[in-house]
Amino acid sequence: MTGPSLRQLHAHHAIHQGGLSGAIAKTEEVEELLEAKEFEVARQAADHLIEYWETRIISHADAEEDGFYQEVADKNPHLQDAVKQLIRDHELLRIIVKDVKAMLAEDGLTPEVIHRFHALLVVNSIHSRDEERLLLAEA
Repeated sequence: MTGPSLRQLHAHHAIHQGGLSGAIAKTEEVEELLEAKEFEVARQAADHLIEYWETRIISHADAEEDGFYQEVADKNPHLQDAVKQLIRDHELLRIIVKDVKAMLAEDGLTPEVIHRFHALLVVNSIHSRDEERLLLAEA
């Protein structure tokens, strides 16, 4: 059984907004450091940003998959396809984070890495909007 914050639209939305606003701020920090030619500090900030995605956003996704999604699908069988799509969104986030870690290790902080950070923001934003619309209105 999942906690009430995952099942209540207002609380769940606050979790999403907090996570996204933190990711945006940390992404902007990396970009500002690059513009200031603080390359080593920017790289460290990029590493912290990856850690943020893993501990804040992806851990939230894990929690959703570990109970909330199944509860919603069991209660509303017509939402099974929506749940599958939302799980795929989570997998895309995991894939992009894994790719960014590999890119950082191989080539450092490149423009392609920054593009991936922006892709994470877009996928996460769309995912949260759809999840709230599809599942929490029904939960």
